[in-house]
Amino acid sequence: MPTVGIVMGSDSDMPVMKKAAETLESLGIDFEMRIISAHREPELFFSYARKAEERGIKILIAGAGMAAHLPGMCAALFPLPVIGIPMHTTSLGGRDSLYSIVQMPSGIPVATVAINGGTNAALLAARMLAISDAALRERLKEYSSKLEAQVKEKDDRLAQVGYRDYE
Repeated sequence: MPTVGIVMGSDSDMPVMKKAAETLESLGIDFEMRIISAHREPELFFSYARKAEERGIKILIAGAGMAAHLPGMCAALFPLPVIGIPMHTTSLGGRDSLYSIVQMPSGIPVATVAINGGTNAALLAARMLAISDAALRERLKEYSSKLEAQVKEKDDRLAQVGYRDYE
């Protein structure tokens, strides 16, 4: 049963949202993914957001560009955490999306990650779920250890070619 819902308004958001899905999958978190437009399919969107909790969804990750209404509308209808991913846009580089998502009115919170921040949205969702899931918390620690090892490996490669001289 999925615990995270990933929703986007257009398939053009898929490259970023796929990163969220892949990260959740790597951590063993069940999720569902949908393309639903709040503007073009309002009745379907309202139904999806209102019934997500009943289906066992604990967190929604919503990606949106330009006017970026999707995350805020999810937060207005879904009583649990919503994480917004602002999408890069050609006109304003995603700043329009970022401002739309981060500037929600009082009482409608949306956690917001960086522009195109699919991976971090998934990691934030995982950390929220890990509050009550010790096994997931351990998987997150392993994930962090892998990141640390990757940086160390890159630094070691620098030393091998003589670019590291601070020691």
